[in-house]
Amino acid sequence: MRRLLALPLPLLVALGACEDQSMRRQARYEVYGKAPLFPDGAEARRPPEGTVARGALAREVALRAPPPVDAALLERGRQRYEAICTPCHGYTGHGDGMVVQRGFPAPPSYHEDRLRAAPAAYFVDVITRGYGVMYAYANRVEPRDRWAIAAYIRALQLSQGARVAETPELAEKLP
Repeated sequence: MRRLLALPLPLLVALGACEDQSMRRQARYEVYGKAPLFPDGAEARRPPEGTVARGALAREVALRAPPPVDAALLERGRQRYEAICTPCHGYTGHGDGMVVQRGFPAPPSYHEDRLRAAPAAYFVDVITRGYGVMYAYANRVEPRDRWAIAAYIRALQLSQGARVAETPELAEKLP
């Protein structure tokens, strides 16, 4: 009998210690709510002066100089371009993507003389900061991928403007 009473006692103690541990109910401020803890009464705080976000310096260094262009970089650029850029710029870079076909303003063609003459860093900067209707992709595309996309845009420009006579290997294979 005594043994039967000893068994439920630890079980009752364990059940009594249970409470909501899911963080659904906790003391916190609401976004943009009032916070009497701070002198200005605002909950939202600015980061301290001189604060640098984690990884920001490494991203800044990666944006300074392009990586060497090789097949792997171009393939990564193609993948990222097709995933991110084709809705507006189209697969060939003529600015005829699906959203343009549905009424969104057309971006300039990569095959314009102005953009053919632009350095690769220009495309990286536009991806980073945005331009015109295009918003910034700095928080969506890593710096190395920005350089990869810029390299792929160069490949698109070369491929769309190439003449068969300028590529002897292709000219030999044609009938």
